[in-house]
Amino acid sequence: MLNHRHHHPNNHKVLVIVPAYNEAEGIERVIAELKKHTPYADILVVNDGSVDETGALAEEAGAMVLNLQCNLGIGGAVQTGYRYAAENGYDYAVQIDGDGQHNPSDLDKLLHEMQASGADMVVGSRFIEKEGFQSTFARKLGIDLLAGLVTRLTGKRITDPTSGYRLCSKKAIALFAVHYPTDYPEVEALMLLDNYHLSFKEVPVVMKERQGGVSSISPFKSVYYMCKVILAVLIMKTKKKKAWEVSHDT
Repeated sequence: MLNHRHHHPNNHKVLVIVPAYNEAEGIERVIAELKKHTPYADILVVNDGSVDETGALAEEAGAMVLNLQCNLGIGGAVQTGYRYAAENGYDYAVQIDGDGQHNPSDLDKLLHEMQASGADMVVGSRFIEKEGFQSTFARKLGIDLLAGLVTRLTGKRITDPTSGYRLCSKKAIALFAVHYPTDYPEVEALMLLDNYHLSFKEVPVVMKERQGGVSSISPFKSVYYMCKVILAVLIMKTKKKKAWEVSHDT
């Protein structure tokens, strides 16, 4: 059963969205870490059609669980989380991977940056201070190429555009609940924010290697992925910018 109860010390409602597909190996550990470091946040695991025990284990560990009947992919799973956040009046929503790469103790840093800067989204970047797991050489080349492209097209510096560790404001939650890229959404979501005149910033975080499961992007898929994302980003850049207002903002 879904019930939300926690509040951040300054009385803001915070939701942690954990998209999970066959993450039974590490999901309990991720939830335990979240409960330890972010006791003020509600935890929502979006179980994306897993064929293992991900959903049951997440529920046993004390998270709210939305079980999707079929696998929507990362974009659909994350958007489900944002829809839940929008419908239930959360002030902040943060994506955290279900594989243990992201450190929940960094969330306070993301929240502080958002409150201090007024940014609509804060991204946790592993490449600002270059601590922790830095990705493979080939993948890092690809990420640098995408970072350069997004920085040039938006005029806002970004170093880690594929990072899935990102905190959204109420305005960004409302946007993503309605519009969210599907295939490999992290890079396109930055362009989407820019198209709607919403801002993003980065803060340094330390990431770990995957604690379990396997990455959805194999080396064989990487070149195809790069071409597809670059094309999607360029197409998105041609779309007319428009203002995004939260009609139900309180």
